[in-house]
Amino acid sequence: MARMHTRRKGQSGSNRPSTLRVPEWIDKEKDAKWVEEKVIELAKTGNTPSMIGMILRDQYGVPLVKVLAGKKIREILLENSLTRNVPEDLRNMISRAQIMRRHLEDNKKDFVTKRGLQLVESKIHRLSKYYRRTRVLPVDWKYSPDQAAILLR
Repeated sequence: MARMHTRRKGQSGSNRPSTLRVPEWIDKEKDAKWVEEKVIELAKTGNTPSMIGMILRDQYGVPLVKVLAGKKIREILLENSLTRNVPEDLRNMISRAQIMRRHLEDNKKDFVTKRGLQLVESKIHRLSKYYRRTRVLPVDWKYSPDQAAILLR
């Protein structure tokens, strides 16, 4: 897959498990209920959905939550009302833009960062438009750099 704002190829990432069947090597005690309880427990400690997936993969040997539980991590969190107001990917973009703005306050002549901030904010607007259209965010939700600290809570 190509990068959004350059003509270069993207970095390759990790591969998802090839089959959507429960592997034979998974312990029999790890059923849907156990996975859901673990996801809820990890979410209550403040982990994001992607961190929860990595912890389950690395520490507990769960290749995909959806295979064992029948639901995605985000769906489990929605059922137990543990989701945040802003989705994780949009939240990461907003925090990146906030860090860039702080940097530009000290370094006004840093034009590379200024351009990077423009690109990040265009991605934020594109993502927020998608989330408003799919009703994950309210229709009247709007990103503003002044309110970014409030959005990240």
